[in-house]
Amino acid sequence: MSVRVSQKLIASIAVFLLFSACSEAPELLNNNDPSQYSVSRDVLWASPDGFDLTMDIYTPARGADSYPVVIIYHGGGWLINDKSIMDQMAKYLATNSDYVICNVNYRLLIDNDNSVTLNQIVEDAFGAVLWIKNNISQYKGDATRVAVTGDSAGGHLSAMIVNAGNQLTSESYSGQTLGFNPSYLPAGKTAEAIAQNGGLDVQAAILSYGSFDLYQGSLQGFETIKNPFWLMGGVLARGLFGDEFNPDDNPSIYKGVSPVYTIPNSTERELPPQLLTVGSEDFLTTPASVKDYMEKLKVAGHSVEYWEHDGRGHAFLDSGSGTLWSDGFEVDAPPALDVMIAFLNRIFYSKLESEHTSPAGF
Repeated sequence: MSVRVSQKLIASIAVFLLFSACSEAPELLNNNDPSQYSVSRDVLWASPDGFDLTMDIYTPARGADSYPVVIIYHGGGWLINDKSIMDQMAKYLATNSDYVICNVNYRLLIDNDNSVTLNQIVEDAFGAVLWIKNNISQYKGDATRVAVTGDSAGGHLSAMIVNAGNQLTSESYSGQTLGFNPSYLPAGKTAEAIAQNGGLDVQAAILSYGSFDLYQGSLQGFETIKNPFWLMGGVLARGLFGDEFNPDDNPSIYKGVSPVYTIPNSTERELPPQLLTVGSEDFLTTPASVKDYMEKLKVAGHSVEYWEHDGRGHAFLDSGSGTLWSDGFEVDAPPALDVMIAFLNRIFYSKLESEHTSPAGF
């Protein structure tokens, strides 16, 4: 191993340790004001293969009959973390904007004895959207105005919802069938019926330092011990789809879960407005890789914006106090979240909708 590669691996391990070792930091009032919202914690939304999946739902306490919905998917390489790493982000959004916030858990690759496959994780992300659309009115959410967001692995899942939310099937994911069967389906509905009726359509997406090419990532060692996430998960590395498949012999199934290969042309299907964010110093998901994905979206005819967080690296949205790699949530996250709120408000609280409801402070 070259000195350059070794140094990069050591730095990667240090950053990955940050993901699971962040400590709770005291929160400032403007970061979290519980008087501005109510929260329902650990709401059970599905139990695929007996594995319970939950979400936290934050409802604004500002008197409106309903609010647009923001769904959050956490990061962690599909191997570590849970919704708690997004707790501070959810509280900030609930305090400073008028959206119902859903902070979602999904299965990790290491769950169920290290047997979960990446397509099943995508199916969990799809299922969460369907559960939310089917139930969110109980929490004053408007199922017709939904945005998805997430960081790192969560950015990937959000991109898959946007790009491949119409690729639903009741069959198993394979090289012949590159469709997904959501972990939750409304009673009496099939995956095919959901797809035909646009059941997974969302109205906006914010993708923060997302992973957009799992095919190339696997060719470069993501499925091996070269990926420190496996070490942190405490299990032996294996293929994203089990030991039977590899990217050399089965490129289609890897490309099928990679947003960069699943962008439709706008003449076939128009994607919702998207905002891509990344730290200027992120060497895990580099600004160049995010800009490349943005250009592919633009070439396909879609509306996309880009924002770069100057001087920040990976995971600037995660909960926790300062570390070697971060100044902590209260310093790193608010500038990014304010940009995100402004983006969402332009979409959901435009002049055309101003009579529907008005966000606090606008």
